[in-house]
Amino acid sequence: MGLLERMFGSKKNDVKIKVLGKLAFLEVDMHNHLIPAIDDGSQSVEQSLRLVEGLKHLGFKKFICTPHIMAGVHPNTKGTIGKACVQLQQALKAKDLKVDIVPSAEHMVDEGLLSSMAKNDLCVMPGGYVLIEMSYLAESAAIFKVIYDLQLMGYKPILAHPERYNYYHYNFETYKKIKDTGCLLQLNLLSISRYYGSHVKDAAHTLLKAGMYDFVGTDTHHDKHLAALQEIVSRYPIRELLSNCPIRNASLMDEKDSYELAEVAIG
Repeated sequence: MGLLERMFGSKKNDVKIKVLGKLAFLEVDMHNHLIPAIDDGSQSVEQSLRLVEGLKHLGFKKFICTPHIMAGVHPNTKGTIGKACVQLQQALKAKDLKVDIVPSAEHMVDEGLLSSMAKNDLCVMPGGYVLIEMSYLAESAAIFKVIYDLQLMGYKPILAHPERYNYYHYNFETYKKIKDTGCLLQLNLLSISRYYGSHVKDAAHTLLKAGMYDFVGTDTHHDKHLAALQEIVSRYPIRELLSNCPIRNASLMDEKDSYELAEVAIG
């Protein structure tokens, strides 16, 4: 460690001090990939612990973990998610990291989701929410039907990170149409910066100003995401940016009606 670093602390430590508890008003991170070795998110229990600890430092108390369910790529089920979640819960307990971990999933709108819907075998969030996503390359042809059918089943669909779907960036009316169906929208915190590109940032800020977001998630996959989040939280007035939106994250804090993946895994 150099002299200046010893005297004034490292930039990394300075950022950590600046972001301490800054996202505590959200209470719940409802979109992340913290469950280990199950998709393109955390690849080990050790990495998961490191990510959870970093996000807890930001102020989160509860994590609704949402690994991908994507036909042919991440063919997860309640059982696979549940077993991996129990492994993480046990590791958190051993390290005395006091946070609430709830298993759920991020469902790609594809043939696998249609099959799960037909069997009513979805990974439902606390509160009856179902997180769905689309490809970044093209709109899912079934998106409006899926939203409608999920509601008919009694669920509340949430579309993950709409600002990242480039094919909507020049057709803002589509966002309004999705909202008009009753579908809720979730912002990725990284999107308020240029992390995913300037077009994504512009779309996110347009949706923020229009008050169209209902939930916020970190979508944390790995250490690079965590470092970027810490930098963004230190630079941007997050609470002020969200002020036009009826953000519901805190309402998930006491919700207990998850689909009990942990019990599935243990049983």
